[in-house]
Amino acid sequence: MASEEKPLVVVTCTAPVNIAVIKYWGKRDEDLVLPINSSLSVTLHQDQLKTTTTAAISKDFTEDRIWLNGREEDVGQPRLQACLREIRRLARKRRSTGDEDPPPLSLSYKVHIASVNNFPTAAGLASSAAGYACLAYALARVYGVDSDLSEVARRGSGSACRSLYGGFVEWQMGERADGKDSVARQVAPESHWPELRVLILVVSAERKLMGSTAGMQTSVETSPLLRFRAEAVVPGRMVEMTHCVRERDFQGFGRLTMKDSNQFHATCLDTFPPISYLSDISRRIVRLVHCFNAHHGQTKVAYTFDAGPNAVVFTLDDTVPEFVAAVRHCFPPESNGDKFLKGLPVRPASLSDELRAALDVDPTPGGVKHIIATQVGPGPQTLDDPHAHLLGPDGLPKPAA
Repeated sequence: MASEEKPLVVVTCTAPVNIAVIKYWGKRDEDLVLPINSSLSVTLHQDQLKTTTTAAISKDFTEDRIWLNGREEDVGQPRLQACLREIRRLARKRRSTGDEDPPPLSLSYKVHIASVNNFPTAAGLASSAAGYACLAYALARVYGVDSDLSEVARRGSGSACRSLYGGFVEWQMGERADGKDSVARQVAPESHWPELRVLILVVSAERKLMGSTAGMQTSVETSPLLRFRAEAVVPGRMVEMTHCVRERDFQGFGRLTMKDSNQFHATCLDTFPPISYLSDISRRIVRLVHCFNAHHGQTKVAYTFDAGPNAVVFTLDDTVPEFVAAVRHCFPPESNGDKFLKGLPVRPASLSDELRAALDVDPTPGGVKHIIATQVGPGPQTLDDPHAHLLGPDGLPKPAA
């Protein structure tokens, strides 16, 4: 059969995880996914954490289908449908403006989507942010949409709009009821602060008990502290955090990051019934960070926790070896000593007797499963290599290699 009779358009993209340093928690509109406060995040490098998504459209497909990490999922999920509807609406709108030739492929074509994460899903490592940013980006490429994708990604997962950019990104809450001004904007590019490093301390890769969406809804309904935070605290913090990033002021950046993380988890405890995403190990990591900083007499490392027990630690490259040694001391690896550290290489360092004494801990073997060392990275990428496609020429997932 001649190839022109079977137009299969295939696009493969990757998108990054982002970690909020000024947290988003709570929506003012569930359907449009509009937040009750602005937020600011750091985009992590895709060499360590990324989602890869292939989208294909063909006149031969009879229905939309999606596969996540190798398993077919329900394509009727409301958030997925919202993204698809929005992309197809934007594609039609672009076509009707007539500023260029109509796209050769019919907008009525069904789409097949395959997506994989190279890190645990739903364990508080921002998998939905990377996933929906990647979905929005891939769908836009395959349907020929080139407008701002904040709205598409946001409809899938609020924080996903921040994964559409590299570096340091703010999600402006916006004022409008239709959400048109609730968009992500880059504050500084990934090249802006080359010394900044990110260490993810994986405490548990299991799915969390209370998902973010349900947790947020309960907080909005029951926590007066959340309302106070959104109205009285976050606006000033957004200004301060933007300043710290632009000035590369690690002291200010680190302190504010920890304070905002603590306040987010305080609003979770203020929710009724209370929500707790932190574990005993999470709290020991908090103590370790404060002891480490007190020993040095300044903020050398800073933690933040999203809706899960894993710690994300920010520091500068020259502090990484000593802090990793401190983590190893407090949470000795049980069996995977060689695989304990993943990602960027870290040179070994030994702890001084003074720091060892300052940490003053009973070690918890195996408390931290492993550390992923990474840095600030770019936004979504399109992969040109056809071997990267997750779907074969038949539009079905390729067998796992």
